[in-house]
Amino acid sequence: MNTIYVLWLRQLKRYIRSKTRIIGALGQPLLFMLALGFGFGPIYSKAGQGNYFQFLVPGIISQSILFTALFNGIEVIWDRQFGFLKETLVAPVSRLNIVIGRTLGGATIATFQGLIVFLLSLIFGFKPQSFSHFLLAFIIMFLIALLFTAIGTAIASLLDDMHGFQLIMNFLVMPLFFLSGALFPLQGLPPAIKVVASLNPLSFGVDGLRAALINVSTYGLFPDLIILIVLSTIALSIGSYLFSKIQL
Repeated sequence: MNTIYVLWLRQLKRYIRSKTRIIGALGQPLLFMLALGFGFGPIYSKAGQGNYFQFLVPGIISQSILFTALFNGIEVIWDRQFGFLKETLVAPVSRLNIVIGRTLGGATIATFQGLIVFLLSLIFGFKPQSFSHFLLAFIIMFLIALLFTAIGTAIASLLDDMHGFQLIMNFLVMPLFFLSGALFPLQGLPPAIKVVASLNPLSFGVDGLRAALINVSTYGLFPDLIILIVLSTIALSIGSYLFSKIQL
C-alpha cells in the first residue's frame, strides 16, 4: 500500500508543478463548451430539445477527463526512456502495486481536470439538477478517469516510442469522443451509429454523468455505473498484465 501511495503522490506532484499542462488541457474543452454550447444552442432550442448548453456540459467534462486520462500513459514511455521506470521496477515491490499507484495517480489528475471544467461551466451558466447529486457525479468522473488511464497505461506498456503513442492516441480519442453522445443525443440515430455508440465505453460515462447532473439518460444511471465498474476492472487487469511484461 505504501508503494501505491508514493506513486500516486508522485503523479500529483508532477501535475501540480506543470502549470502549463493544467492551463493547456483546459483550452479545447472550453472551446467546445462555449463555441458549440452557445453556437448551436438556438438551433437545439428551435428543434424543441431544450437548453443545449445544459445537455453539452456533461459531455465536455467527460471529454476533458478522457484526454487527460489517455495521454497520461505517455509518462510510462517517458520514464522508460529516461531511466526512471527502471529504478521503480527494480525495487522489491509488486509490479501490480506499481501500476495501481500510477493508474490511481493519473485517474486523480484526470478527475481534477474534469472538476475544473465543471466549475468553469457553472460560471458560464450551467445549472445541475441538484448539488446533492454531486457526489454521484464525482464517482462517475473518477470511474471514467480510472478506465481510460488504465487503457492509456496498457497501450503505453506495449510501446517505447512517444510519437507512436501520440499517433495511436490521436486515432482513438476523436472517435471515442464524437461517438459517445457527448455532442448529440443518441436517440433517433441510424442503427449502425447506435451499435457503435453502445460499444464505446465513453458512452456510458457521458450518459451516467448526464443522468447525475441533469437527469437525462439513455441507458439508465445504474447500468452506466455497473458497466463502468466492470470495464474499469477489466482495463486495470489488462494494464497490470501488460505493464508486468515490460522489458527494460
